[in-house]
Amino acid sequence: MRKGIFAMKSILNGLAALGLGLAAVTASNAAEYPIKKPVEQDWSFAGPFGTYDKGQLQRGFKVYREVCAACHSMNLVAFRNLEDLGYSEAQVRAIAAEYEVEDGPDDSGDMFMRAAKPSDRFPAPFANPQQAAASNSGAVPPDFSLIAKARAVERGFPTFVFDIFTQYAEAGPDYIHALLTGYEEDAEGHEVPEGTYYNPYFISSASLAMAPPLSEGMVTYDDGAPETVDQYARDVSAFLMWAAEPHMEARKSTGFVVMVFLLLFGGLMYLTKRKIWADVH
Repeated sequence: MRKGIFAMKSILNGLAALGLGLAAVTASNAAEYPIKKPVEQDWSFAGPFGTYDKGQLQRGFKVYREVCAACHSMNLVAFRNLEDLGYSEAQVRAIAAEYEVEDGPDDSGDMFMRAAKPSDRFPAPFANPQQAAASNSGAVPPDFSLIAKARAVERGFPTFVFDIFTQYAEAGPDYIHALLTGYEEDAEGHEVPEGTYYNPYFISSASLAMAPPLSEGMVTYDDGAPETVDQYARDVSAFLMWAAEPHMEARKSTGFVVMVFLLLFGGLMYLTKRKIWADVH
């Protein structure tokens, strides 16, 4: 009996040691990259009452079209969704008509190309992942449909505790903005493979295959907004947040109504309980 208990304790101790070892390795890897943590930005959509700035979303869409769309797809976003950005139905049709999508088969059984319609989704810049990798030094550019929700840097303890009460959910846009503006030439102390670019905010390594995509004045704004790298990065980050969560405003509005209802309902239930049990000692 004692031998069995001793053996069980040994197994448990071994598993605990193994778990601690794995946790240490994971923590070590997580602490190594990114070398710098993204700075929390001031977003219009932050907080329980935040809303999207449609002017910013339109600017971000322009940055995506003129800079990012050459490599990055948005397979889950349809042209008709752009009406949420403030575009009219006619404008959406005109934007869609600038793209071609594959359709078919026709009566002969062949696929053919046609002008896109509002119901179509944004066509990918490459026919398949292999072609994308061959055109980008072996790295497949990620799809941008959900990247603002899929990419984020953990804020750690105790920050994440405060995030619960402030409803902070903008780690993705913060990361995208930091990555786009964080390229550095000095990579002292870090090995940068040939053909890659040093960026201390990248979550996977010290460098990435994507060259700095933004530069001053490369996209012309019609509303007079600053044509700077920082502004481009902020605008496209906000646009990608909208692409990942287009119904955020409706969700927050519904959540507020639900919270008010629960408070009122809780108050009524308390008063009812007091009334029913008032004569019971």
